[in-house]
Amino acid sequence: MGQFITLTAADGVKLPAYLAEPAGKPKGAVVVVQEIFGVNSHIRNVADGYAAAGYLSVAPATFHRVQPDVDLGYSEADMGTGFGFKTAVDALPVPGVMQDIKAAIDYARNGAAGGKVGIVGYCWGGLLTWRSACALSGLSAVVCYYGGGMTTAEESARQPTCPVLAHFGNQDHWIPLDTVDAFKLAHPEVQVHVYEANHGFNCDQRGSYNEAAAKLALERTHAFFAKQLA
Repeated sequence: MGQFITLTAADGVKLPAYLAEPAGKPKGAVVVVQEIFGVNSHIRNVADGYAAAGYLSVAPATFHRVQPDVDLGYSEADMGTGFGFKTAVDALPVPGVMQDIKAAIDYARNGAAGGKVGIVGYCWGGLLTWRSACALSGLSAVVCYYGGGMTTAEESARQPTCPVLAHFGNQDHWIPLDTVDAFKLAHPEVQVHVYEANHGFNCDQRGSYNEAAAKLALERTHAFFAKQLA
């Protein structure tokens, strides 16, 4: 069971983050970046899972600059609310939310006693982790789950500075498969896996949850982190 802490971004803004710590000495750290539903029970469970695997885990509240204490479910109304918050965050002046993710990365490294830091994000968080791979220092591994928008030409033009693993579903109407194929061609250095699954397949609170795909993606993610954060 984790707890909420306070991070301080480079511009002085203070934001909450969910912290989950392993039982023993951390073997590294993993920053968990939320979907458009806030640091809700699912994201907290994800962070707890990485802590159980031996990583110090930090999930920053990336909506905090526009709306504090967001904790949504997965109804149609919740999706509309969350999308509105996402749109507001995307409209913030640069660097916007990226400095909040950087604060989480720095906290994670210090909390892991100088150990390596990875980052994993889901949906909107998958896009933010891709941007983190390309723009933020201090990361040794990046994992993107169905990052909405990351396969566009604009995002694909970015260049990662650390190893990246990406998971997509071939039934995802938010991320057309032809754009995933184009992303793979543009970034042969990125490990890309495509599953027989829909958007949000990792979340066991969503109707699109796919147990087999979620299990395989998590196995690959743990193996990737074990290698890159060793």
